[in-house]
This record gives sequence, structure tokens and C-alpha cells, in this order.
Amino acid sequence: MKAAKGLAPNASQAPVLAHSAVEERYIVPALLRGLQLLKQFNAQNKVLSGAELSRRLQLPRASVFRMLQTLEHEGFVERVGDSVGYKLSLGILRLGFEYLASLELTEHGRSVVQRLRDESGFAAHLVVRDGREVVFVHKAPGVNASFHSIQVGARLPAHATVLGRMLLGDLSLEALKQLYPESELESFTVKTPKNTQELHRLIAQERAQGYSLSQGGFESGISTLAAPVLDDDHHVIAALSITIPSPKLPEPEAKKLIALVQSCAQELTTRMSRVH
Repeated sequence: MKAAKGLAPNASQAPVLAHSAVEERYIVPALLRGLQLLKQFNAQNKVLSGAELSRRLQLPRASVFRMLQTLEHEGFVERVGDSVGYKLSLGILRLGFEYLASLELTEHGRSVVQRLRDESGFAAHLVVRDGREVVFVHKAPGVNASFHSIQVGARLPAHATVLGRMLLGDLSLEALKQLYPESELESFTVKTPKNTQELHRLIAQERAQGYSLSQGGFESGISTLAAPVLDDDHHVIAALSITIPSPKLPEPEAKKLIALVQSCAQELTTRMSRVH
């Protein structure tokens, strides 16, 4: 599947000491700068030099150099060969995977995702929303070894995917406009919603039917089927999905798979309800 392109204005481009409701006296400037430095790395900027980071953060090169040395020492960044560039290192991945492993949702969803994969034969995923992006927190690879599904930790644009539209299901039109203030949404295919009004209509339609099916909607040759996982107040907290290496599903097969995905999503909904 495709990696997410640039979505919202990059929060990491904000002034280094910017914060919301946190009282300034509790902010640790050096730590904040280090975190802002790490946020500069993303799918489009996998390798950055000290000079580029200095420009982005509007900090002296000497300060950035010291931060890079500290982060390299702790295993969060590493130098790329003999170049002046740096990239994120395994320390970041370790933190991310340890966090995902600690999530109740992931813990209780593991066997459900496995069941979904086993009974469908296709790669199954558990996803959550982080702002304008969908994040994959657990997966079970499909039985087709020649098809490589997306990896845990990957992100996709919420507005352009059925997964995202499932996860945006609780948002009103006004809330969507706050999340997407731009007049036109970034387009990935001809099926991508053009604006928040169109996005809201699709979300409402898919939420009402209890599932979402995309046949070549985000990536040609791929179909994605998703259903929402709800909390006790019927708010969407996650989505379960399968990825099918086919641009079109025959109606009998589609109906069978829809019922299976919905059943698994309901099972995880019930499990999460018992937890709380």
C-alpha cells in the first residue's frame, strides 16, 4: 500500500517553544527542542543534515549538533554512512513498538485480528486515528506470500481511505472543517473526497451501513474492507480491516467478507466493553 503523503501543516514546523495550555514554567526548553528535532523526520524527510535541522528549528548549528550527538548516544538517531545526514534509529522504533504492545486495544485485539486473517485468508489489521492520519497498530499477514501488506506503525491519510472514514465517524461537519480547514482536500485518486462536505457525506453513509468497502479507491489493484470498533458510548475507538489484492470483489464473496469483518469488529467491541 502507499505511504501517506504530506497531510496537515507540519506541527513540527511550529516555533520550538510553542505550546497550548501547558504553563510555560513547566516547560523544559532543552527537552522540547530535542523532541521538536525528532519530529522533523518523516516519510518525506527520512534523512536530514545538521544544517537543515538548524534552519528548520531556527537554532544555532552548535546547539543542533549537541542535540544530535546526545540523541545519537541514546540510540534515537544515527549518521547515514560517511555523509552529514542523520536518520531516525532503532531507539525510536523500540519506543513505538513497546507502546503499541502496551495498549489494551492491541492486547485484546491480537486474537481477533488473527481470527479475521485465518477465516478470510487475507491480511488483517487493527488501526486507530492520530489526527488526520490512520495508524496501523497490529497486523496478521495474509496467506498469500507474494502480497506484502502495510506494516505496523505505518500511517495513511484519513480522509482518503476507508479506514480513516471509519475512524472519523463521530465527527460532525463542523468538527471535520476544524480538522481540515483547507477548501480542497489532497487528492490521491479520482475517488478521493474533494472537500469536507463530500467527506462528511461518505462518512455518514459508511457509518450508517456499519462497514466501508474500497475497491481501488486509494491504491489501484487493492480492495480494503473495514468495520468500526466502538466503546460503551458507541464512539469509534478503532477499526478492523482486511486488505484484498484485487481491485474488484464478486458480490457473493463481498457479502461473506463484510459479515466476517463486522463480526470480528463486534467481538473486539465486546471485549473492550468488558475491560472498562
